[in-house]
Amino acid sequence: MLNNLEIIRSTYEGDSKENGVKYQTYLAKDAEWTEAAGFPYAGTYVGYDEISKNVFYRLGTEWDGYKAEASEFYEDGDTIVAVGVYSGTYKKTGKYFEADFVHIWQLQNQKIMKFKQYVDSHLVQQAILPE
Repeated sequence: MLNNLEIIRSTYEGDSKENGVKYQTYLAKDAEWTEAAGFPYAGTYVGYDEISKNVFYRLGTEWDGYKAEASEFYEDGDTIVAVGVYSGTYKKTGKYFEADFVHIWQLQNQKIMKFKQYVDSHLVQQAILPE
């Protein structure tokens, strides 16, 4: 059985499809997923189906090479903080972006209960807006 830090680290290690399978395993049935205001998928979604439809599916279909690469992790009990960089090319505009992020994860009994995203959404918006 993986510990909380190992669970969260694992969600950054694969491609989008692999990570989607991991989320099906590790998200609690009523997990809350919050995308930052200003981010294209802003809002709070509950449960894997809603999260997948509003976040994972869109990331996989609207972007080429979209990545969330975490370089630092901090652990405090059931809370994990990941710091890293998003990157990818928005298909409709062909624009590439990189933006720093911070993710705060809350787990209980090796299940993800809450995810909260902090990101420089202005850089993402520049990639999705036409010239």
